[in-house]
Amino acid sequence: MSGRLFAIVGPSGVGKDTLLAGAVASDPRLHWARRVITRPSSAGGEPFEGVTVEEFERRRAAGEFALHWTAHGLSYGIPKSEVAGLAEGRDILFNGSRAALPAARQAFPEVRVIRVSAPSAVLAERLLARGRESRAEIEARLARASYDLPPGWAVIDIRNDSTPQAGIARLCAALRETRQDL
Repeated sequence: MSGRLFAIVGPSGVGKDTLLAGAVASDPRLHWARRVITRPSSAGGEPFEGVTVEEFERRRAAGEFALHWTAHGLSYGIPKSEVAGLAEGRDILFNGSRAALPAARQAFPEVRVIRVSAPSAVLAERLLARGRESRAEIEARLARASYDLPPGWAVIDIRNDSTPQAGIARLCAALRETRQDL
């Protein structure tokens, strides 16, 4: 039996980490793949391993990542150990990037995509609450935000525009629906 791999994508501030944490808490069969990111662990947000650019490149060159990509000036990697549960039938979720999807499909042909959206005003409010960027930086980020995906992808769309509980319920429902499609 083989598990399923889900890339959860959407712009910054859409709530991917909140949805992932809630889905995993509600269903122990799910695993949220912990990413390695070239930013300090103290930056907050999702549980991740912060590394230097040099350490990331060493690990990439050593073949430690099942998947890796760059976005917003940072490097992201999913260690092979984080997707090992697929062989045991476990469903794996990862906070992904549209830029990573072609490589994800090459490495995992059956990868599924769940695209999370929210109105720009909601995104701006959430990004401001993080306190990582100025209002001008947030406005620039939102101006270039896109929900477009590379051609040829089947996508499950969910909105995360109200409470965290509602968004988590929508993600869990999408995961259940894809389970029934098998």
